[in-house]
Amino acid sequence: MIDLSEYREQIESALAYSGGTHTFEDVLQGVAEGRMQAWVNNKSIAITEVIVFPRKKNLHGFLAAGNMREILEMVPSAAEWGRQLGCTGFTLAGRKGWQRVFGKRGWRTAFYVLETTL
Repeated sequence: MIDLSEYREQIESALAYSGGTHTFEDVLQGVAEGRMQAWVNNKSIAITEVIVFPRKKNLHGFLAAGNMREILEMVPSAAEWGRQLGCTGFTLAGRKGWQRVFGKRGWRTAFYVLETTL
């Protein structure tokens, strides 16, 4: 089992851009309960979750921090894991800059998320 406390600084730095959706403790609990998956590579970490829609099952990455090369190296194994679970798509949420990196690797912008305070 991965000790997420070793990656707390990286996780919290990525969560600073999340719009307040999660805390470190939320991620810790999600991984412990199996609702989220932690992928690590040296000093880098990514967190995914499986999202089941009525007609599609996606592996969704919503947090990544560390070295870009190390993060990119984790994608194939995460994608294969998702395929084995029956996922037919892999989505990412993050800052706009991620599109530059992943767009060069065949990823496309599928939709935009807009937010307002209620």
